[in-house]
Amino acid sequence: MTSETKARVAIAGGGLLGRLLAWRLCQRDFDITLFEAGDLTAPEGGACWTAAGMISPLSELVHSDKQVYTLGLQSLDLWAEWSRLLEQQSGSTVKYRKAGSVLVAHGKDRSELLQFLRELQGKLGDSAREQIQLLDAKALAELEPGLQSFEHGLYLRNEADIDNHRLLPILLSVLRQGGVKLRGHSQVSCEAGRISLVSGQEQFDCIIDCRGLGAKGQIEGLRGVRGEVMVVESREVVLRRPVRLLHPRYKLYAVPRSNGRTVIGATEIESEDLSPISVRSSMELSSALYSLNPAFAEARIVETRVNCRPATMDNMPYIHSEDGLVRVNGLYRHGYLLAPAVVEQVENQVAQQLLQVV
Repeated sequence: MTSETKARVAIAGGGLLGRLLAWRLCQRDFDITLFEAGDLTAPEGGACWTAAGMISPLSELVHSDKQVYTLGLQSLDLWAEWSRLLEQQSGSTVKYRKAGSVLVAHGKDRSELLQFLRELQGKLGDSAREQIQLLDAKALAELEPGLQSFEHGLYLRNEADIDNHRLLPILLSVLRQGGVKLRGHSQVSCEAGRISLVSGQEQFDCIIDCRGLGAKGQIEGLRGVRGEVMVVESREVVLRRPVRLLHPRYKLYAVPRSNGRTVIGATEIESEDLSPISVRSSMELSSALYSLNPAFAEARIVETRVNCRPATMDNMPYIHSEDGLVRVNGLYRHGYLLAPAVVEQVENQVAQQLLQVV
């Protein structure tokens, strides 16, 4: 198709959903324009940058709708495929790691671990044996030498993580190569077939609105949920995969990254406050991390991040489609877990709409 005959698609929101959708639709030979209110080359302000990049359908199943698990399994397969394709197109390593994850609890909280196991087995049924392994101290130390102070643990085989700080710039680079029009510092509003900017209106064959909290006025019940993370650096503790610490008050996660760094988080606060991390949160995160391995006491806090994740009233993804407009939002704390499966749904909806245009 020539540029004059290509269907024109505008995507509002340059976060994870927006970049993935632009990439996928560009490969279908549509004319794509990606709008972002902030700076596309500096994604630090977005929830997709703050996140730890966990893809954990099993860990989330106990406290989430079964659909989150089902979509998460789809995303696991898609991430493996899409990571390879992005690496081929960009010549850079995405760092997608499917090594499972480990859950642990201290002796006094062992009941938390066993209750988690029972609930997970109840939801998984016959497939639980293939996906979950109860570890004794020896098996746990062999799998994760940095967790030798724990007597028991759970190994969840079918989980993964992705280095979002590598993925997001790689996606932007591939979009440039593919001829996607990138328009940062462009705050927009979205209607069917039309994007409105300060400078005026522009017509498109289809609009995809994935602005997160920027679309709050258009999606009833959309709210922000504050999340806080710290990044620590230590050469003494080496984790091989994401680790979760079960505790009655908080659920710590620790995700190892390169150069001895670990992303840790646990907080989930019903607030849209974007002020810096609180003393209370930093103390709780530090205390929980120290209890994971006392050698973390000498780790250096090299970064803290705060952001608000868009969530619906039922904490499930929101997808609304009408002629000339698709709205997708509300991935909550499941951004990297659900994004590929949601993107595939939206991609197919948009392609079906545009078959009638071209």
